[in-house]
Amino acid sequence: MKCGEKNLRLYAVTDRSWLKDSALETQVEEALLGGATFVQLREKELDREAIRQEALRIRDLCRKYQVPFVIDDEVELALETDADGVHIGQSDMALRDAREQLGPKKIIGVSARTLEEALEAEQNGADYLGVGAVFSTSTKPDAADVSLETLSSICRAVSIPVVAIGGIKKENLPELAGTGIAGVAVVSAIFAAPDIRKAAEELRQLSEAAAAGKAGVTG
Repeated sequence: MKCGEKNLRLYAVTDRSWLKDSALETQVEEALLGGATFVQLREKELDREAIRQEALRIRDLCRKYQVPFVIDDEVELALETDADGVHIGQSDMALRDAREQLGPKKIIGVSARTLEEALEAEQNGADYLGVGAVFSTSTKPDAADVSLETLSSICRAVSIPVVAIGGIKKENLPELAGTGIAGVAVVSAIFAAPDIRKAAEELRQLSEAAAAGKAGVTG
């Protein structure tokens, strides 16, 4: 499955720290029911076999809802579980090496903070860019903030879709309207919410508006 702009409207990134008594796949399904259009499995704590099992369960869920599913960093695991692709950072495997392993049909997203990084990723075959952090975030406290001006510059300069990431929640998402983004990637704004499905519904509405260049409101 390849990804177009509409697939990237509401990009949900998993976070086990918000699980409480729930299973991760239960939370992911609630996000999908609320309107998530893309799912990334990001696991830093589990062992490889546990991550593999989690990946298989969420892959099947995403196929049920016809939503792209990628794994953070782990190219070999993405191949092993037949995920739709991977998302890699600047310090992870080189994009060209990842593409060589995954082949032309898999999705590869790349994190970028500067115009130079964005242009290089596009040139090397990235399918989309994750640009941020656009707001301060607890998920990656060491991530340098990316100004909305830089975000807009990247969106104008590349032909592949751009997803804004970092500290995005319903209160500040409207500030991204008019930047040229295809959508937003969120973690706690979905998975820390008391009602995940409702949170996803509200964020999807706001993201659609922002991608269309409008501020948008939710009830």
